[in-house]
Amino acid sequence: MKQTETRPKVREDWSAMTLYERFEQAAIVVLTGIIMIIIVSALWQLIREVGLRLLLGGLDPLDYRTFQAVFGMIFTVVIALEFKRSLLVAVERRFGVVQARSIILITLLAIVRKFIILDLSETEASKIGALAATVLALGLVYWLVRDQDMRERSEAQDL
Repeated sequence: MKQTETRPKVREDWSAMTLYERFEQAAIVVLTGIIMIIIVSALWQLIREVGLRLLLGGLDPLDYRTFQAVFGMIFTVVIALEFKRSLLVAVERRFGVVQARSIILITLLAIVRKFIILDLSETEASKIGALAATVLALGLVYWLVRDQDMRERSEAQDL
């Protein structure tokens, strides 16, 4: 939907909202702005880091420490973008702020980032096992939530 098409709809929806719903929407807009600032800052740091490493000849993608640093920074940007997108979906579709699938996906991305930046030589096996078990549990929960959403959509279409 184009921005010009959403403005009248937002105005119509705004007048129909309760005071708390208006507060919730305003808070989401403020959070979106803050996250945009964080994304720009993280992206700038990523560009600067990669640029400096390229100029100084220190960008060796086969070096594990370089891989950890660069991809850890990339995942930070991706996580922030996904978080911002989930807030925008809440604004546009007026879903509740807390979306289980989005939170599970963001958490999975954060744990994957942790695995990437983790120094395996200094990490206890129990910590790696706990992170792996968390990923499996979150993957199962994500699958169950997604499956439930698909069933609800198909039931709604059948009606």
